[in-house]
Amino acid sequence: MLGQGEIRDLLERHGLEARRSLGQNFVADPGTVERIARLAGVGPGDRVVEVGPGLGSLTLALADTGAEVTAVEKDRALIPVLADVLDSAAATDRSAGVRVVEGDALVLDWHDLLGLDPWVLVANLPYNVAVPVLMRVLRTAPQIRRLVVMVQLEVAERLCAAPGDRTIGIPSIKVAWYSSARILTTVAPEVFVPRPRVRSAVVGIDRRAATSDRPLRRAAIRDPLVDAQGRQPSELEDREEGRDEHGATRRPGLAVDLEDACELDRLVALEQVHHDQHAGSHGDGLGLDLMDRKLLCAVLE
Repeated sequence: MLGQGEIRDLLERHGLEARRSLGQNFVADPGTVERIARLAGVGPGDRVVEVGPGLGSLTLALADTGAEVTAVEKDRALIPVLADVLDSAAATDRSAGVRVVEGDALVLDWHDLLGLDPWVLVANLPYNVAVPVLMRVLRTAPQIRRLVVMVQLEVAERLCAAPGDRTIGIPSIKVAWYSSARILTTVAPEVFVPRPRVRSAVVGIDRRAATSDRPLRRAAIRDPLVDAQGRQPSELEDREEGRDEHGATRRPGLAVDLEDACELDRLVALEQVHHDQHAGSHGDGLGLDLMDRKLLCAVLE
């Protein structure tokens, strides 16, 4: 496994440093990556996709479980470093089941990459794209049945928020629609290089069945929607626009306002109609006007 000394040596040897623009914080504690691999519950015969492997700390821990690992890295400069780490581990067959793919999780075609077999996503997600990556995976990659991801603690609390929680927002409701989520453990800043100013958390997300529990999925978001709609505007406000701990601009994009909540509720109804029509039933009796049809196409594309 890679400790802080090994990570600093790798970066210096390759003339690199963590890029704030990509939200990079490398895990430099073997115990932490081993714990994440255990929490993922993967082993021989399992297929794991890792987003943002960085220098390979978590990649090696996942490979040690015997799972087949596909590591997706956006930063081209890190690919040779990751290759060096995996080549060094190859002498003990630790990296035999690892495939490295250069790609951006926000745009890549999950079907082309993964096929139709079931997968588990395990990742230390870059802080600045964690929520967009998760939302896109839940929406477009149904073959990923379970996700175990490390994110900022604040983001984890928003993803797992329940009705009545101060942190509930659109990501909370979307996660509840597609899956069930809970915080598995927290992680101190000291295990990262460079060290962030905030704590992190590991979140476990289990996808719901596509159609069999449709009423349960509707119920899962009904209370959050009602809760969000019933709040006063001051309670719905997120943080002020400013800078996060990496210096990147942040905007109040996670809070639920009445318009967003109503729109999401409408999309849920439209998706139900789409499902009923394809299942050969008469659905809920809701009609689709031209605007609804265009919106439905945009949501399902």
